[in-house]
Amino acid sequence: MTPQLREAVWAAQDRKALDLSVLDLGGSCSFTSYFLICTGTSTRHTQAICDAILEKLKKSGHAPTHVEGYTQAEWILVDYLNFVVHIFSERARHFYDLERLWKNAPRLPATEG
Repeated sequence: MTPQLREAVWAAQDRKALDLSVLDLGGSCSFTSYFLICTGTSTRHTQAICDAILEKLKKSGHAPTHVEGYTQAEWILVDYLNFVVHIFSERARHFYDLERLWKNAPRLPATEG
């Protein structure tokens, strides 16, 4: 787990994100190495998780290349190239089920540090 990904995990945990999962995509993905997946309890909660991650990584000099879905906040995607953060509402997370789609990817403990 990279230091920036670890910071993103800590920021999400600090905002009480639910069901954090870190997938090590290794060589199985052409566009990133890790997914950080978590759930918020409301639109405002998913936005607060996103805000915390953006703020934490900005302080250490890292900006995302892309943020998508912030306004609707059902599925917020934040792309840091080496890792992608997915912040879901409970309903959207169940519907898209990224963990099933990437079921062969090893899970890293979100508390690793």
